This record gives sequence, C-alpha cells and structure tokens, in this order.
Amino acid sequence: MNTFLLDHQVELFITMEVLSLVCLFLFCLTRYYFNLQKISILFISLFIGITAVEALFAWMLYSVTGEISTLQIIISIFVIYAVTFGIQDFKKFDRWMRKKIGDWKGIDLLTEKDKHLMVLQKDPSYVARRYRQWSIAHIVLFFTAQAIFISLGTDSVSEALSYMRDWSWFQEGTFENSPYSSETIYNIAKVWAIIFVVDTIYSWSYTVFPKK
Repeated sequence: MNTFLLDHQVELFITMEVLSLVCLFLFCLTRYYFNLQKISILFISLFIGITAVEALFAWMLYSVTGEISTLQIIISIFVIYAVTFGIQDFKKFDRWMRKKIGDWKGIDLLTEKDKHLMVLQKDPSYVARRYRQWSIAHIVLFFTAQAIFISLGTDSVSEALSYMRDWSWFQEGTFENSPYSSETIYNIAKVWAIIFVVDTIYSWSYTVFPKK
C-alpha cells in the first residue's frame, strides 16, 4: 500500500483534482442551470470530501517518507485555501452566478442579504476592511508556516534565532547555509516571501488609498 502511494502519488493527486473540478462543474450545472438545489448540495459535499481526502493523502505521504515533498506542500496549499479564503471566494462567485442566471431568466435569485453584501462590496471602507482582515490572516499564516519550515531545518530554538540575527545566509541564495531542511522548502519559502510582500502592500493600499 505504501509503495503504491509513493509510486503513484502524482497520478493520485491529479485524479483527485480532476474529480474535484468535475464536482464543481456539476454543482454549477445543477444549481444555476437546472436549479436543483438538493442535488447541487451533493456535488459540493463530494468536493469537500475530496479536499479532506487530499489532506489525509498528504499526511499519509509524510508518515511514510518522514519528509516534506513539493507535492505535499502543493496539496497543503490547495487544502488551506479551500478551507479558508476559498470559502469567501466561493460565496462571492455564488452570488455573482445567481445574479447573472437570474438576469438571464428574468427572475430574482438573490436574497436581501445577498443584495446587501453586493452593495457593501462596492463600498471602499468595507473593501478596505476586508483586505485588512485578509492581510492579517495571511501574516499569521505566513509566519506560522515559516516557523514550521525553520523548525524542520534546525535543532533548537537558539539555532533558529541565530539565523534571525544573522541574515548572511539569505544573501548567499542557497539552502545549504539556510535554516531550511531542503532546497524545495527553501524555494517555497523564498517565493512565498515575495508573494507575501506584494500581497501585503496590495491589501493595505485599499486602506491608504480607499477611493482608488
């Protein structure tokens, strides 16, 4: 069983992602085109179930190898997004789709709460507050992940802190002298750091320049 998972981990992950996309497509088809609400709930439940299986799959790979691979990190990113920010993105998409389908069919598919939220999304102060909340959550997630990555590559807290006091390893641009345990984690941390800086500037720009 363990050998099968290791030999076919990429194929299994791609299969689960394809199945999850199929479930999302069928959810949209049954909910927005055929207006079959109960059946659509079945497909979104299957999507959530596949996401949970992906998380279990990543944990099983780690328990077998004892190492964090690129695939495990990718799976973790998918799962973290799905259970955090993906929920809000899905709700926005759901409102947008119901409005478009309703306009197309000439009926109102939005509730008063939906309409209120859509109006709020055009309010600069509301948008700025939402981006601040997102940024704060991203800050917590980023530093938590960095702490985990560094703990995997160091033997003690004092060693980890020594890297924080002396950033010469960062200027060298190689993982060998860094606090990270592998080149994969080092590259992931480096790319995420760039995304983190850009995202933080972008998110807080709505607070500094709300009208723009």
